[in-house]
Amino acid sequence: MDTKQKIIARAKELLTSGEIDGFLALKQEGVHIAPHLFTDPEELDSLSLGDGQGLGDARYPLVKLLYSLAQRFPQEKFGVMVRGCDERALTQLAKEDRSSPLRAGRVVPVGFSCPEELAKACECAKPWPDALVAGEKGEGFPPPEADMADLMAELQQWFGEADRCLKCLGCKNSCPVCVCHECTLEEEAMLPQRQLPPTPNFLFTRAVHMVDRCVYCGLCEAACPAGIPLKKLYRLVAQLVGQGIPLVGASPRPQPQAPAQL
Repeated sequence: MDTKQKIIARAKELLTSGEIDGFLALKQEGVHIAPHLFTDPEELDSLSLGDGQGLGDARYPLVKLLYSLAQRFPQEKFGVMVRGCDERALTQLAKEDRSSPLRAGRVVPVGFSCPEELAKACECAKPWPDALVAGEKGEGFPPPEADMADLMAELQQWFGEADRCLKCLGCKNSCPVCVCHECTLEEEAMLPQRQLPPTPNFLFTRAVHMVDRCVYCGLCEAACPAGIPLKKLYRLVAQLVGQGIPLVGASPRPQPQAPAQL
């Protein structure tokens, strides 16, 4: 079986056995791909991995949608289709909030690995989930670390990038780990009304907020109508504050050792 058929087979098994009440994944109808909660095993033949005209170009923040579903239906158990970044989002939300509706026992991840081409394009350090059902645990492609001088020079260039922001909040709305009911970034101080471009505080405050939270899925970049490379900004700020490029669920990078005391 290919990757898609393995995901379908596992989802059918979970639904048929009653282990889950619904399976959240992507459904293709004609040329359109969108999130869908499958409850009928026979319907799973229309499942999509999120590859539209290109690899991974029809992905959605399924974990964020699952969070809302689990809140609305507190008794149901759900399965969810995950890539490596989706699983990291699940881990992050459970770690941050002990009362998270995505607690263990309510969610069954069904995972597949991203192909090497997509992993390279995303500079993904862990392009596969631990709950791997289909695919291989292939090589990761994390971006290289940079020294502080290069990071500061790159940061200066970002003040020009910030001027392209349209304050549409597409980055926040597409982020799988942004599930707060009230968001600081929507307050007047961060998003003054009738002001374009918005104050740079918006992008940089969000970047700081994402340190040690970003799962580097790239959905924010895909949603940005101005084409701002947001994932690059989040990695830059993470390195500037000494966090390296952390990945929830992935092995941390070795940190430099302090010099020995003489």
